[in-house]
Amino acid sequence: MTPAEAASTAESATHAAEPESVGPAPGATPPRNPLVARAAAELMGTALLVAVVVGSGIQATELTKDVGLQLLANSTATVFGLGILILLLGPVSGAHFNPAVTLAEWWTARRGGAGVTLREAAVYVPAQIVGAVAGAILADAMFGEPLVKWSTHDRSAGHLLLGEIVATAGLILLIFGLARADRLQFAPVAVASYIGAAYWFTSSTSFANPAVTIGRAFTDTFAGIAPGSVLGFIGMQLVGSVVGLALVALIFMPGRSAE
Repeated sequence: MTPAEAASTAESATHAAEPESVGPAPGATPPRNPLVARAAAELMGTALLVAVVVGSGIQATELTKDVGLQLLANSTATVFGLGILILLLGPVSGAHFNPAVTLAEWWTARRGGAGVTLREAAVYVPAQIVGAVAGAILADAMFGEPLVKWSTHDRSAGHLLLGEIVATAGLILLIFGLARADRLQFAPVAVASYIGAAYWFTSSTSFANPAVTIGRAFTDTFAGIAPGSVLGFIGMQLVGSVVGLALVALIFMPGRSAE
């Protein structure tokens, strides 16, 4: 065996002894996919999510005048739709569909965690916003509503803004807590279930998503939000994101090894 062959054999043995690299953390963007594919997945996923939210709201109001049943139908459709979208598109882009999640992931990445870069976040967020607007227009088109009609549903009350802080903080805690606990495989069920529950336990019915908030301003239907309420909701969602990340850092604090 020549020295070169011996070195090659030793190198192969070393690689064989090393464990296979694990996949990206939940929410982290798989590096093997081109950025254009990830952006397309974020745009399409957010569009379909908003189409589910707005479309099911329109359908519910046409089928019953009972507001409780309307919300039940709306939340149930959202749970199933969101779970499927995360399961389908998660391996492509991380299935953020939410600027709050994208920005939180960028923040953790810049501090040494896995996640999107600033350049990737700058592509994700506009894609999510465009997708959300397109999804609202698509839902209106499917039900014969005006394609764009600004919502008149005012959601500016203080208790609703508090609801958005709670909803978004819980969402961020869940997603990044699953990542810290190495339980990201449960994200499709866990995230969809949380949003479904938050529809009912938060006063705002849990928008928890700046892109979806913008998209829902374009439809004057059950799921709409008045343009004048959008900035307040987005501001509270960003506050909720900070609270959520702080809770993740506190609750999932790394343990110290015994001295």
